[in-house]
Amino acid sequence: MPWKSLRIQFLVIFTAMSAAGCGQKTSDETMESDMRAESPRPFATFAGEAPVAEKRPVEIEQHGETRVDNYGWLRDENWQDVLRDPSVLREDVQEYLTSENTYYESATSELESLRETLFAEMRGRIKEDDSSVPTPDGPYAYSVRYREGGEYPIYVRTTRDGDDETILFDGNVEAEGEEFFRVISVDHSPNHEMIAYGVDRVGSEYYDIRVRIIDSGEEFEETVPSTDGSSVWAADSKSFYYVERDDNQRPKRVKQHTLGTDSSEDVLVYEEPDDTMFLSVSKSQSGEYILIGSFKGTTSEYRYVRADAAPGTEPILIAPRVEDQLYYVGHHGDYFYIQTNADDAVDFKIVRAPVDNPGRDHWEEWLGHRAGVYIVNAIPFADRIVVLERRNALPRIVVSDYDREESYEIEFEEDAYSLGLRSGYEFDTDTVRFTYESPSTPDQTFDFNMSTRERELRKTKEIPSGHNPDLYVVERFFVTADDGAEIPITVLRLKTTKIDGTAPLLLYGYGSYGITIQASFNSSILSIVDRGVVYATAHVRGGSAKGRQWYLDGKYEKKINSFTDFARSAEELQNLGYGRKGETVIYGGSAGGLLVGATVNLRPDLFSGVIAAVPFVDVLNTISDASLPLTPPEWVEWGDPINDPEAYETIGAYSPYENIRSDVEYPPLLATAGLTDYRVTYWEPAKWVARLRDEADGGPFFMKTNMEAGHAGSAARFERLKERTHDYAFALRVLGLTEAVPVSHQ
Repeated sequence: MPWKSLRIQFLVIFTAMSAAGCGQKTSDETMESDMRAESPRPFATFAGEAPVAEKRPVEIEQHGETRVDNYGWLRDENWQDVLRDPSVLREDVQEYLTSENTYYESATSELESLRETLFAEMRGRIKEDDSSVPTPDGPYAYSVRYREGGEYPIYVRTTRDGDDETILFDGNVEAEGEEFFRVISVDHSPNHEMIAYGVDRVGSEYYDIRVRIIDSGEEFEETVPSTDGSSVWAADSKSFYYVERDDNQRPKRVKQHTLGTDSSEDVLVYEEPDDTMFLSVSKSQSGEYILIGSFKGTTSEYRYVRADAAPGTEPILIAPRVEDQLYYVGHHGDYFYIQTNADDAVDFKIVRAPVDNPGRDHWEEWLGHRAGVYIVNAIPFADRIVVLERRNALPRIVVSDYDREESYEIEFEEDAYSLGLRSGYEFDTDTVRFTYESPSTPDQTFDFNMSTRERELRKTKEIPSGHNPDLYVVERFFVTADDGAEIPITVLRLKTTKIDGTAPLLLYGYGSYGITIQASFNSSILSIVDRGVVYATAHVRGGSAKGRQWYLDGKYEKKINSFTDFARSAEELQNLGYGRKGETVIYGGSAGGLLVGATVNLRPDLFSGVIAAVPFVDVLNTISDASLPLTPPEWVEWGDPINDPEAYETIGAYSPYENIRSDVEYPPLLATAGLTDYRVTYWEPAKWVARLRDEADGGPFFMKTNMEAGHAGSAARFERLKERTHDYAFALRVLGLTEAVPVSHQ
């Protein structure tokens, strides 16, 4: 079936949804609708002209279909060079992106005062001289802190008892004179004499690694370029392992660098031949093994080498990759403990295998599969293994001995919360560290004694401007999808915000790659909630909030479930009184930008605004281009439209860029981009907005590009807040709350 026909089928489904959900309007609803219709649209008073992108049509032939891309020229053919040096961006593209930024700034200049207010509020919730809880390792304890007014982290260490601080790496000093600066990791050597640090100065996520001697501050002359930034030290502290990225930004090779030698002499440990697989390198919690992982969304494979092995030692394969089978490796004593979905263990089980013969034939079940109990992570310590699980969208931590004679759960009380498990540096310890938070409860860091079962609160995130959790309500409930699936919803609102259909609603979602949006504390979003906005997160299929099956039911040929879940969540929240009918603002970034882009195409009647941060919206073209960095590894997520006509049809039916409608009115929309973003390239949102302006009614449609950053935006903490104020001010303008006073200021 041609993808255009499949698209029509999807539109019919959504039209039916809309009709069934709306029903006959009451007189009050009609009056409210008429009043809204008489109100000016947001930004309607702005007289400036939006940029009009030149059309340079290119015909694309694929599976017997012809489609025309008028805006493909916005992709610089030398995009790999731009990732390393943004100044080489083609002039006509540079001019167009600049014109979009100029238009956006002019059109939203009325919001500058609000953005300044939001920034002051958000910055006021940050303890500027904050620090992490020190993590012990032998005679020292390592931590990260900030200085008052500082943009970047400072990596420090003290003696184990907290005395005699030494600054290892001061990001504020290192970033001087840089337009962009991000330090991704600072890894100390096993002998505690050196650090290896990874820095990106462009935003493209190509990191250079350098090594510094701690006591003297002197650095080794060599630089190791084009890495993922992380260093895994060998046991003797004379060399480290790292992942090298190729010219297409793919993690392609694991190499070993010996200190004092040129990086061109680095030993190749393993090269991944399959472009659909990513590479990683890590060290087991025991410290005995270097683990090399090859993986994609559905398949993985591991090799190992002893951490004290001589350079050039050939890594040993644990078990060969099997399509649609995942496994992850930890180590304890004579065994590898392996988390896997083998043998139809959809939500994973744990097996163990002898180190000297770890193949699948020798896998022995240690913790069996339990449907609906998703094993997120497992950390083996000397005497116990700690497992982070998720059941029905809530996490839990379970501690067991290796004989499984003693097993217990660490208990928590709130309706919705987030847990983080920290492995630390040490293996032979009774202490495991975890973090706890909820949408209304700031982060708390605990040290838990696995023998006595006592927990020690080490830190509670401080909110300098003040925070009272009792002002808020956190709710977790379920919305029934069209096919009967129960979609978890997390809501944060003020207790004083009425659930009677009068409150504005901001709905967030992601729904891809099995990533779960945690019920965590976000101090910035309080600036929205404190103005009476209901903030909801829909945990749609495509994430793994309810286990791996929840993910499998929202990917590939079932991707449409993510969009119908999101639309259904918005509609039911409105029906339940959590938001005004037809006036929800939806918000998503990256693959979450795909979520909001596809959903607004199909149900624009539900929404009054769209925020799409670095949105993955040109799906059909991107996933049909094998030269792009993430395309081959992500065919298991979306399908392979190059070789599979059915995948082509499915993607073509929902890809936001391909499915813009002329028969409906779109709400105002803000899309953002990063020039050196290799994950979602800048031209995706640029093309999308250009096409929306040409083909769709409604809007306005805005495009804002950070010309000095990549996918995550600025790495400077206060600059990141300023970027966020643009999203929040846009939402408040759409919701008619630019003059609203936050409850804490009333």
